[in-house]
Amino acid sequence: MPYITHKNGQKTYYIDEDFANPWEPHETILIQHGFARHSAFWYTWVPVLAKQFRVIRRDARGHGYSSVPGQDYQYKIDTILDEIVDTLDQLGLKKVHYLGESTGGIWGEFLAARNPERLHSLTICSSPLYMPSAAQDMLAFGHQSWPVACRQLGSRGWGEALIGVVGADQMPDKEFLGWWLNQIAVANGDGLGDHAELLCDPAFDARRIMHDIKVPMLMLTPAGSKLVDLDEQKQLKEAVPGCRMEVIKGFGHEIYIDQAEQCQEKFLAFLKALSS
Repeated sequence: MPYITHKNGQKTYYIDEDFANPWEPHETILIQHGFARHSAFWYTWVPVLAKQFRVIRRDARGHGYSSVPGQDYQYKIDTILDEIVDTLDQLGLKKVHYLGESTGGIWGEFLAARNPERLHSLTICSSPLYMPSAAQDMLAFGHQSWPVACRQLGSRGWGEALIGVVGADQMPDKEFLGWWLNQIAVANGDGLGDHAELLCDPAFDARRIMHDIKVPMLMLTPAGSKLVDLDEQKQLKEAVPGCRMEVIKGFGHEIYIDQAEQCQEKFLAFLKALSS
C-alpha cells in the first residue's frame, strides 16, 4: 500500500491515478473524504476525472488505512493541515485543485485560508461550516458524546447507528448499504473518536476564516441534508469573492455518491471555466 510518512511518525494512505495523455501537461486534483469514510468512496469519480487530471485520494488521520495516532499526538487543526501540505510536498505537487466532501470540505476551507499558494481552486461538497451541537448530539446516538459513541460502538456499530437514523438519506439499495457499511468498518473506532474530538472543538468553525478564502471556489450543496444549512451555505458564498454555489437535489447528504454524474458535471464545468 502507498503511504506518506510524516515527520511526526504518522502514515497517510493515498491512491494516485492518472490516465491523462502523459505528453500533455495536466493539473492534479486532491480528493478528501468526510468523517468515517475513506478514499474508496470516490470510486465513481476516478474514471471521469483521471482522463484529464492526476487524481490523488487520501485517507484522513484515523480513517481508512491511515494510521491511528497515540496519546502523544498533537490533534490540532494545524497538525492536520501540516500533514496535508506534507503530502503535497512528498508527492512533488506545488498546487492542486482541492475537492473535499462534508468535513473534508471544512478542512479545505482552513487550508485555503492558511495556504492559498497551494491551491488552484477549492470545491466543497455537502460541507457544513461547522458541527453544531444538534449535529453532534445526533451523531452521538444516545451516548455521552459523538466521540464516545465512536469508541464504544466501534466503526461498524457507529455506521449501523447512522443508517438507523438517516437510512432514508442513503441510496435505496441493500447491496450498496452493505458495501457502505463494510467500508465504514475499515476504520478504527478509537481513531474515529479521536478525530471527532477535534471536529467538536469550537475552533473547528469555518465561519472564523471564511472571509480569508480568496481562491476560486465551488460549492456543491445538497438540498436535503440534515447536516447542511442552506442559509449558512449562502453566507459562505457571499463571504468568498466569486464563489459559485450549485444546489443539488439528492437522497440526502451524500450527493457525491447518489448524484455523482450531476456533481461531476458541475465540477468539471467549474474547472474548465478556470482554465479558460
